[in-house]
Amino acid sequence: MVFLTLFLGLILLIIGAESIIRGSVSLAKQLNVSLFAIGVVVVGAGTSLPELANCVRTVVMNHPDIAVGAVVGSNIANIILIMGATALLCPVESVTREQVNQTFINIFIALAFIVFSFLSLVFNFLFGFIALILLTLIMTFQMKSKKVNLSDVQDQKSYSLLITIFLIIFGIILLIFGSRYFIQSAIEIAQQFNISESIIGVSLVAFGTSLPELVVGIFSAFKRRVDFALGNVLGSNIYNVLGILGISSFFGTFSIPEILASYDIYVMLVTVLFISFFILLLKKLNRVFGLISITGYIYYIYSLYI
Repeated sequence: MVFLTLFLGLILLIIGAESIIRGSVSLAKQLNVSLFAIGVVVVGAGTSLPELANCVRTVVMNHPDIAVGAVVGSNIANIILIMGATALLCPVESVTREQVNQTFINIFIALAFIVFSFLSLVFNFLFGFIALILLTLIMTFQMKSKKVNLSDVQDQKSYSLLITIFLIIFGIILLIFGSRYFIQSAIEIAQQFNISESIIGVSLVAFGTSLPELVVGIFSAFKRRVDFALGNVLGSNIYNVLGILGISSFFGTFSIPEILASYDIYVMLVTVLFISFFILLLKKLNRVFGLISITGYIYYIYSLYI
């Protein structure tokens, strides 16, 4: 029953996020907001709405270990699961300058996590304030450079103002209830099977909320648009830390759990360095990258429970 409730919560999160995205894009178009500005927000934040809802919920419920675990696990899954599966189906033959810049930011973020852990720093209001400023600067730079995939924005329909408002409110309600069901179920699973909440966050919660991005990555491979998939994954990792943890920090003070500090944050650094090798030196993601990545993710999940 608890797994059924978990699945129900995930479905509500996915539908709610899609409803908010459609309503927000429609509203922005009616307000004559630049397509590039809309694109930056949709690409950077749209696919991460389920993670944001879950992390805020866990912090409010005083289970922040799940939130930190979900962010770390999602960043790992984005690189070696999503991009691994995508590259295995359709290799990325070239990378852009923007993707190279995103790679360096990902390296910095992975190293910052280790520094945070080593110095026993905490995620608090000050961190959230600085993180959101950095995220705003990055998104502003993307908007000015106009290096954003606008296909998702251009494909979105415009609705009447009444339907637009309904979509946004409906999506918010689904996110609220979806995150409640999903997180409560995850906590119950951790308690029933005597598993650390950090482990549940880095594996089950992270994998569940990464499923929509995995589907998008696979469809991108079939459509031969894997270059956009790479940019979206790298951008999503940046938003996960600066955006999700930044916003969650306004709802409570928390730190990196010891169990994550001793293993998972180093796995995240290794995965970032691994994809950086292919991006910065080989200038492509081939099927070798995909095969090693998928194998590595399977072993990583296995290692969490043995």
